[in-house]
Amino acid sequence: MTQVTEEPQIRSSAKLPRLDRWVWVIAGATTVVLLAVAGRYGYHRDELYFLLCAQHLDWGFVDQPPLTPAIAWVADAIAPGNLTVLRTPSALISGACVLLVALTAREVGGGRGAQLLAAVLVATSSAAFAFGHLLSTTTVDVLVWLVIIWLAVRVLRTGDTRWALLIGGVAGIGLLNKYLVGLLAVGLVGGLLIAGPRRLLRDRWVLGGVAIAVLLVAPNIAWQIANGFPQLDVAGEIASGDSSYAGRPAALALQLVIVSPIATVVWVAGLVALFRRPEWRPYRALAWAWVVIVVLVLIGGGKGYYDAALLLALTGVGAVPVVGWLTRGRVVLRRGVFAAAVVLCAVMDAALMLPLWPASSLPDAVVAINYDAGETVGWPAMVASVERVTPPGAVVLTSNYGEAGAIARYSSVPVYSGHMSVADFGRPPESADVVVAVGVEDPAYLRRFFGDVDRVGSVDVGVEVDNEENGTPIYLCRDPREPWSSLWPDLRRV
Repeated sequence: MTQVTEEPQIRSSAKLPRLDRWVWVIAGATTVVLLAVAGRYGYHRDELYFLLCAQHLDWGFVDQPPLTPAIAWVADAIAPGNLTVLRTPSALISGACVLLVALTAREVGGGRGAQLLAAVLVATSSAAFAFGHLLSTTTVDVLVWLVIIWLAVRVLRTGDTRWALLIGGVAGIGLLNKYLVGLLAVGLVGGLLIAGPRRLLRDRWVLGGVAIAVLLVAPNIAWQIANGFPQLDVAGEIASGDSSYAGRPAALALQLVIVSPIATVVWVAGLVALFRRPEWRPYRALAWAWVVIVVLVLIGGGKGYYDAALLLALTGVGAVPVVGWLTRGRVVLRRGVFAAAVVLCAVMDAALMLPLWPASSLPDAVVAINYDAGETVGWPAMVASVERVTPPGAVVLTSNYGEAGAIARYSSVPVYSGHMSVADFGRPPESADVVVAVGVEDPAYLRRFFGDVDRVGSVDVGVEVDNEENGTPIYLCRDPREPWSSLWPDLRRV
């Protein structure tokens, strides 16, 4: 393969291997499996939040741009309260990601075997199960990253920078979902500065793509400016390590397991091949992009799954040398051991990431590894336990957006929260002098705002599960110390 020079010649895409039709079958099967289990358990706290945000659509929210809440709004408008419909976009995206990783393998010369291996590894990965089962900003973000990486590899292969306009459009849409697309952009720019071709950084089509991305995300940036850049406070909270999956040790550990143990072997093989194979020198910027991104995540204290899409893409790249290894030496033994490892990892990933266990007996080990599993169990029971101790005329104040979203979904009791953007959706009326506070562990915190605070119960989610809500105290609070207009700024938090 010819190296990209300062004045690259466009190489014909006709020389690429054909995309195997079984890749489409694997992608479709991935979506079907995810749809089959989409209705098990219940909403995730983030999904409840998105549905709450969907009632207050704007160009931005405290902790996110507007795209995922808009998707939730569409799904809930089509089929109100239908969990499977809400998660259908995620299942479709997961199938699309299988296709995109196979296309990336094809882009670097991978034939039928490499494409199928890449598709199978992604389809059975913990990452695809996790982001394909729930509606989340990560779901859309992974798709956006994979499209950009695939197109970037095509630009590096062909030298045809006109693809950069499409990259810019996809990046702009991605930025309306999650700002992490900017991390990928920084990684790719860093990779080009280190490995070249640096000419791309001043190419007119590339600059045009940047302009398109900026234009598309401009309304959201204007919202951030008008509201004092609340996203910076959220980023600081994540960097502190207080949120799930945050912290440097977790970030390093997730690099090795976020796809799957066997896929880790493959993406590492792809990374090494990008650095060592002379014929893959044109794509070396992609390898350096991973280095840049991981360093930035570790320095900034980000979450370890931020680069999950890049690991998936590297899995596609690594499928090429791994298939070559599987066709040499003791072929039957190598393929047998490798296939057994793939099946074992697939079963393990499905058991950990998909709602296959009865909700009433969800193993603690599953919840310990997959925190999100526990957050999809028991919301109706949680709301019922709050309603039982709520006097007529009282309002509910929750400690987080998940609790607020659940009560808004399953109850008619007025609910408020100072958490994230829910704080902007309204505060209790000045006449509200009886408040049921949910999820606050320390009553001393509530006594800063109320003259009378009594514990009246605990949250019961109906099953034995170690999640954030089960067993948390419920307090009955009276006599607000100040008007709500004065209390509310102090109750806000990210």
